[in-house]
Amino acid sequence: MLDVPATDQKSFADGKILKKITDGVGIVTFNSPEKRNAMSLEMWEGVGRALTELREDDHVRVVILTGAGDKAFMSGADISQFEKNRHNAQASEEYNRKSEAQRAVLAHFPKPTIACIRGFCLGGGMQVAMSADMRFASDNSQFGIPAGKLGIAYSYDGLKHLVSLVGPSQARLLMYTGMRIDSAEALRIGLLDRVIADGKLWDETLEVARTISGNAPLSIKASKLTIAQVLKDKDERDMAAIKEISTACMDSEDFREGRQAFMEKRKPNFKGR
Repeated sequence: MLDVPATDQKSFADGKILKKITDGVGIVTFNSPEKRNAMSLEMWEGVGRALTELREDDHVRVVILTGAGDKAFMSGADISQFEKNRHNAQASEEYNRKSEAQRAVLAHFPKPTIACIRGFCLGGGMQVAMSADMRFASDNSQFGIPAGKLGIAYSYDGLKHLVSLVGPSQARLLMYTGMRIDSAEALRIGLLDRVIADGKLWDETLEVARTISGNAPLSIKASKLTIAQVLKDKDERDMAAIKEISTACMDSEDFREGRQAFMEKRKPNFKGR
């Protein structure tokens, strides 16, 4: 990731999780390049804290998740911690309980999220990327879930995301073989939304994020909420929530600003209310 001028910077987990804000865009960086950004429990806790702060900051309208260095977005869980924290079912359950709350912050994040992927995106890294709203990757990235090679069961949430993106047959192929695929194949099967030349990845990702940041926050929130409801079974959909956010949009200052800006042929100045 390139250095970006930031209006706010903060670190968590002894510097292994970094948070920046620039032009309404929050940036969370997995910063352990010596381990290809493998996630420890402490890093999960740091991610949860960083995302919570970005969620509560009204100046932040979209979040990019990325990895430090040019080798990996995230190579998965930190296997060096397995003997201590995940050596059997009971220990693994406790580890999952502690990390689940942090994963839930991302899974239920109310603002748009983009995974900016360079290099390896494996195992738990895939789960993080699939939890984002969009996935952009460099043309030299690699993807895979080696659960079958480690003797572990991949999580329900991770498999749910995988199946929803690539379908059950491709999910079976990836899970049964533990194979790695390149960016072109990941794009073909629906795992990725865009593949971008390595040297242009960050700039193009940031450009999309800034475009989102410049749009009406309530409208974006309505889109994210409604798409999430569409993906649920009919009996589980919260139609009242959809109606409520739709009404809020139509009664908002931003809707009036959007109409006025259109008539005056100028760029709107949305405030999220």
